[in-house]
Amino acid sequence: MERTVLKKLLEWKNSPYRKPLIVKGVRQVGKTWILKELGRRCYENTAYFNFDENEEYKQFFETTKDVRRILQNLTLAGGQKIEPEKTLIIFDEVQDCPKVINAMKYFYENAPQYHVACAGSLLGIALAKPSSFPVGKVSFMQIDPMTFTEFLLANGDENLSKYMEQIDTIEPVPNAFFNPLCEKLKMYYVTGGMPEPVLMWTEARDVSAMQEALSGIISAYERDFAKHPNVSEFPKISMIWKSVPSQLARENKKFLYKVVKEGARAREYEDALQWLADAHLIHKIYRSTAPKLPISAYDDLSAFKIYLADVGLLRRLAQLAPNAFGEENRLFTEFKGALTENFVLQTLITQFEVIPRYWSQTNPSYEVDFMLQRENDIFPVEVKSETNTTSKSLKKFKELFHDQIRLRIRFSLGNLKLDDDVLNIPLFMADHTDRLIGLALQKLKK
Repeated sequence: MERTVLKKLLEWKNSPYRKPLIVKGVRQVGKTWILKELGRRCYENTAYFNFDENEEYKQFFETTKDVRRILQNLTLAGGQKIEPEKTLIIFDEVQDCPKVINAMKYFYENAPQYHVACAGSLLGIALAKPSSFPVGKVSFMQIDPMTFTEFLLANGDENLSKYMEQIDTIEPVPNAFFNPLCEKLKMYYVTGGMPEPVLMWTEARDVSAMQEALSGIISAYERDFAKHPNVSEFPKISMIWKSVPSQLARENKKFLYKVVKEGARAREYEDALQWLADAHLIHKIYRSTAPKLPISAYDDLSAFKIYLADVGLLRRLAQLAPNAFGEENRLFTEFKGALTENFVLQTLITQFEVIPRYWSQTNPSYEVDFMLQRENDIFPVEVKSETNTTSKSLKKFKELFHDQIRLRIRFSLGNLKLDDDVLNIPLFMADHTDRLIGLALQKLKK
């Protein structure tokens, strides 16, 4: 499988300012595979140390802070050659090893000639504890589920991926590309972007194996809930997790604690919710009161929506059968377009530095699905899971904030076009949002 993050890893390898790297991402998103693939492609050899399989390796970091002694001990214990500049050193499953994470400071200061990368499940949780954090001495990289573009490459549809990449003007996509891309996107909704289910589908076309792989990933996550330091939080985390499809099935997708459990209060459940967010299993999107900068200054912290890290996991958790993708556009509209919204958010998060927000008002009721910050501009984003693209909320948003908005964005099953100041992006082109916004803004200038 080809992962675009490998380009970023190559930049890290070649950077004159390279620091030890900490790779974050949910369990089974492919962190270890990506690091080993980098070692295979770009280094003479890879020295791999797994602290879950070999707990005794932790002792080497507890007895000394001398990097050369640590590496000498690891070389002898693991029988792996380690050479400066030529070897990629991978420390895996480091989430329960604060001394290993802390040692990155000494690698950075005293042995910068060694290329070191750390990975682990639930690293977001571990790094939330200040004791284990070598501030300013490490670089971070987030590994997300495979994008739709990566799915196309894995599925052997390089021609469709190349076609989208070379689009350099806002004009309709010909049917010869539009129709197959819609069909492939349905398949992506079914598999999601976790590498194992994608592999089961793209290589073997085995639906039951793909379903089993998704179930296995969900089970692994649910076992991880028990790793919360406070045992009493375990059932709360589980209840919030299982409530996500119900939360997204409502017309107004604002998170409600009473959907988790009747009579539930925020203060009882906020720790459990934060745990899921720190673990990157969910994305928490706050309501914004105005499209102004900095966007975080206008967050309404009492109102937010939550989405899952991956659209395929959401489909499986919602127990929606894969055969839905054979029924016209049903998969796009299923439970109030929740899969489509989740998919769009998932792809926006990989392209833009600032986490999107959403905007709403009551009496009368209006809601814009996402607000996106690109450089110093904020754009309202509407997600339509059908071909009907009329939008009262986008219109209202422009009325209220016309001085601040250069462009409005709508994702739908309609074709690529710029209609006045509304850019319609076909859902299958969501990976190209950043570039398409740039093209639309150029066109509006003319």
